[in-house]
Amino acid sequence: MSHTYACIYIHVVFSTKDRLRTIKDAFRERLWKYICGIARKNGFKVVQIGGIDDHIHIVFSLPANVDVSKAVQLVKGGSSKWVHDRIPNTRNFAWQEGFGAFSVSLSKLDEVKEYIANQAKHHRKFDFASEWKMLLEKHGMVEFQPSR
Repeated sequence: MSHTYACIYIHVVFSTKDRLRTIKDAFRERLWKYICGIARKNGFKVVQIGGIDDHIHIVFSLPANVDVSKAVQLVKGGSSKWVHDRIPNTRNFAWQEGFGAFSVSLSKLDEVKEYIANQAKHHRKFDFASEWKMLLEKHGMVEFQPSR
C-alpha cells in the first residue's frame, strides 16, 4: 500500500491547575476557537470541544503522524500562552500537568460529541471529580486515585 490511512478519534480531558475555576464565560468560546486553530496549524482536527470553568473535553481526529501526547502538549502550551497574552487578569490560569485520553470508535462518535456539547447541563448533577472517576472506570482504568 503506497498511502497511509488513519481514522483515529481520541477524547481528551484535562483540567485547570488545581482545578481552579479559571476558564471564564467571558473568553471561553474564544479559547475554544483558538484551540481549534492550534490543531489546524499542526495538522490535526478538533471534532468537538467543550467544558466548563475548571476543565475541558476535546475530541481530536489525529493523522497517523501525530501522537496524542504531542497534540495535547501543543494545545496546552499554545492556549495557555494565548490566555496570558490576550486575556486581562488571568495570571492564575494554567492547565494541570496530566490528561486523560480515551479512544472513540466511529460508531460512538456522535454520542461522545453530544456528551461534550452538554457539559454545562451534565455538571449541574456531577462535579469534575465524579465525572473523571466515571470516565476512568468506563475505560477500564479502575485504579482511580484522585489528585490535585
